[in-house]
Amino acid sequence: MAEIIGPRLYSCCNCRNHVALHDDVISKAFQGRNGRAFLFSHAMNISVGPKEDRNLMTGLHTVADVYCCDCREVLGWKYEKAYEESQKYKEGKFILEKSRIVKENW
Repeated sequence: MAEIIGPRLYSCCNCRNHVALHDDVISKAFQGRNGRAFLFSHAMNISVGPKEDRNLMTGLHTVADVYCCDCREVLGWKYEKAYEESQKYKEGKFILEKSRIVKENW
């Protein structure tokens, strides 16, 4: 009998709640607060905190921290607004820190 294999996922490192699909990775070349981070087009099972302006490596952005909706672990942030034209592609996208997520179904 063939084994049924689901989609490759990323889960919260703390409680294993599914938070993103591998197919939604845009880039693995981002920097988070605690090291490497991935840029995702979508995230799931997360809550979004209040918006705030932050001066990041690529300039000023309005971002909101994102949390696992089950355990409230901070996983990264959502780009709400980019002030520099070259950074507009990030708007509405999610940064999930590599140290805060684990692979599932790989």
